[in-house]
Amino acid sequence: MLGEMHDILHEFPNMEQTIKDLHDNDPDFSRLMDEHDALDSEIRKLEELAQPISDEHMEELKFKRAALKDRIYDILRQAQKA
Repeated sequence: MLGEMHDILHEFPNMEQTIKDLHDNDPDFSRLMDEHDALDSEIRKLEELAQPISDEHMEELKFKRAALKDRIYDILRQAQKA
């Protein structure tokens, strides 16, 4: 859906405390999360403002966002097991 928020806190609301703890204490997680959320913001802006961008480029951005989300989710699952 156009303009829908996909930032990490919206994607995993049941893991909010784990997300905050990792973001504050794990620089690698923090970098991944910030990169994901910046990319999500860029995608939303492009969608909402109907900026001229090829479908292929938009799909690349969304694929990258999904890959980051998968990596972040793996880290979150591991952290919750610990």
